[in-house]
Amino acid sequence: RKDANDQHNPLLRALAVRTMGCIRLEQMTEYLLEPLRRSCKDTDPYVRKTASICVAKLFDINRELVEDQGFIEILRDMLSDSNPMVVANSVAALCEISACSGRNYLQLNEDVISKLLPALNECTEWGQVFILDALAMYDPPNSTVARTILERAVNVRLSHANSAVVLSAIKVMMKFMDRIQIAEEVRKLCKKMTPPLVTLLSAEPEIQYVVLRNIALIVQRQPQILQGEIRMFVCKYNDPLYVKLDKISVMVQLASEKNIDQILSEFEEYASEVDIECVRQSVRAIGHCAIKLGRAAERCVDCLLKLIKTKVNYVVQEAMVVIRDIFRKYPGKYEVILADLCENLDSLDEPEAKGAMIWIIGEYAERIDNSPDLLEYYLESFHEEAPMVQLQLLTATVKLCLKSPANAGALVQKVLKSATDESNNPDLRDRGYMYWRMLSKNPEMAKQVVLSERPTISDDSFSLQPRLLDRLVTNISTLASVYHQLPETFITDKGQEPEEDSEAELEDGADTENIVREMERRRRTGETYVEESGGEESDGGSAASSSSGGGGGGGGAGPGGNQDGSQPAPPLRPLAMVLAEQTPGQRGATGLRVAAAVVRGRGGAIGMQIKVGNFADRPLSGWAVQFNKNPFGLAPAGSMLQLPEVAPNGGTAQTLLNITPNSQNQQSGQPPGNPLYLEVAIKTNLDIFYLSIGYDLSAVLMDGGPVAQAEFQQTWQQVPAERKARVLGQFQQRITPDMLIPRMRQYYMYPVTQMAGQAADLLYFSATTVNRINIFFELSLQRGATGVQLVCCSDAPPIVPIFQSFLQEVLRVRWQGGPPE
Repeated sequence: RKDANDQHNPLLRALAVRTMGCIRLEQMTEYLLEPLRRSCKDTDPYVRKTASICVAKLFDINRELVEDQGFIEILRDMLSDSNPMVVANSVAALCEISACSGRNYLQLNEDVISKLLPALNECTEWGQVFILDALAMYDPPNSTVARTILERAVNVRLSHANSAVVLSAIKVMMKFMDRIQIAEEVRKLCKKMTPPLVTLLSAEPEIQYVVLRNIALIVQRQPQILQGEIRMFVCKYNDPLYVKLDKISVMVQLASEKNIDQILSEFEEYASEVDIECVRQSVRAIGHCAIKLGRAAERCVDCLLKLIKTKVNYVVQEAMVVIRDIFRKYPGKYEVILADLCENLDSLDEPEAKGAMIWIIGEYAERIDNSPDLLEYYLESFHEEAPMVQLQLLTATVKLCLKSPANAGALVQKVLKSATDESNNPDLRDRGYMYWRMLSKNPEMAKQVVLSERPTISDDSFSLQPRLLDRLVTNISTLASVYHQLPETFITDKGQEPEEDSEAELEDGADTENIVREMERRRRTGETYVEESGGEESDGGSAASSSSGGGGGGGGAGPGGNQDGSQPAPPLRPLAMVLAEQTPGQRGATGLRVAAAVVRGRGGAIGMQIKVGNFADRPLSGWAVQFNKNPFGLAPAGSMLQLPEVAPNGGTAQTLLNITPNSQNQQSGQPPGNPLYLEVAIKTNLDIFYLSIGYDLSAVLMDGGPVAQAEFQQTWQQVPAERKARVLGQFQQRITPDMLIPRMRQYYMYPVTQMAGQAADLLYFSATTVNRINIFFELSLQRGATGVQLVCCSDAPPIVPIFQSFLQEVLRVRWQGGPPE
């Protein structure tokens, strides 16, 4: 404290304050307050900039003290400082404090921005990064403000020597582009971003890797960027493997009909590399190009055939998997290559490659003359094969039996006996019994099920869901953009230390009433539940049943198919963390982590995947669940969660809770909000925890087909034009009605009729929620281009903006002016 008051040496004063801020003891904070307050108003800028960072350190030790003593207001005043480094450090401190507390202390507006822009031109490169990152958090009120900020201070940063400054400037530009609605201006901004990105690709391998990971996000948002710069992504002989793999991925994203020949030539050359992983990635990339570009698919297939003829083991196996996907995308189109594929049976020893070849044999059994012999070749080692190969063998043999009963009678008996009587795999055994029952009782039904027409696949390998992409773009130049994961999935909030757990168990009696009262209190007071932290990021990825082997109460309609038994589309909100272990429950106890997702299953059943982790120091048991009232009347099929006792210090378990829709006792009578979420309480022997679980509209749409065409036409004509919401948008690529309709069906939106206009195809759809709200809409697809127009109406108008946002995610379309509010 004495050194902090030294009147002659500012360096000594700054070092004294910095040292005191590094003493992380709460007992020391009161001795730091007055020296820190004086340092914030010191005459020397070096002392002031050091003090601003010290405020953030003090906030990390004692948040309430910093707020009560007015240091937040002091930091805001320091944004007007005459020294640019003081301004930059104040911005950095306020951003750090805001991130730690979950509150916006920076509070950017046009007045604050006007103070930051002059400092941006004068401070050091790291100060520029701090200010640019703060600008990326600002939401301009209109396109004029966005253009002004970009022209005054951001565009010039694209030529900076520091790669961090360049990427931060690009992040601001990507954010502000959403506010600029003139397509020509957006195109000019994209053109300005191309040279700095190309320059960064000539830097050290580590910087190249970071830039490539960021480019993978940028080109998903603005595909026109770098389309003419394919040469910059050509792999060099001395590139590290991690750089080569990402270059190949970006080249697939940039592939178009104009540059596909150049890209295929590169991939074919990479397939002769000595690095096996690079070779496999190149072969996979050729397959992605074939699926992505229909007109170039034949050239991609020819390229794959050349690679197969090299007879290199791992090339042939990877090509076999890729060709299976091409057959699924273009059924009945490339059967001429079947003979070449069948010549390579002996070289297949990896389970995925074997499974792909067996699928091809079963799918085209009637076109392959010796298909029974080929399947019998694999059946000789049936019990030694991997489970996925056994399942494919079983299905392929049944397909052969249904297509050519005379040639496969003995073969199907053999494989069904091996699958049911001689196998310990429950999946294989259950499928075997199902096929056996269908073949013996109703062969026609077996044909309808096994030989049914499947929807074609699309190439989504490098596509992120829109909500996740939007959040990752706002995190360009950070670790999140390198991992392609949201920050909260790999950064743990330090928060407060867990308190001692109460030994008293929660009483069972009257708990339900208390929980309901608490949930209603939170609703009335506006108190927020735990925020959904995972976005679309998967937590474990699997929708498996719980470790206890049980689902939630109800009819056992787990995820797995629609009403016709086909596999349902993946939910737009996959399993994501909704409760962190640091979050306290009703009594203050901590230690429960929850990941959850609302999913659809066979017959349109609604369920909730729940995965729990126990980070307390004692076992968790006594699981129960309660939903708050909601617009769609969603209620758990049973109050008990079928979870076992979960071991302490990291034990996990998961389950599927069946949900009953349109329950009268659960109707809130309120219109649905955007985004949709369920308020949930989970009770354990430790405490009662409150959380919110986001879900998309497909979770509450009925699996009942379209309304009658006459009813649709009558309603559509009666609704006046001013009650129909109209919005224009752009697809990422050209979409045809044949591509659109299967995906709409997957998400419970059903075509009513279709018409051909002068320059567009008009498609009319209907969808109905579980509480009988009808949504009628028209999609106009621009022929030969990527334009689309949505016109929709509903008997419940508040659901229209929710539906627009939902359709944006389903179709990966960008509405003009950003997503609907």
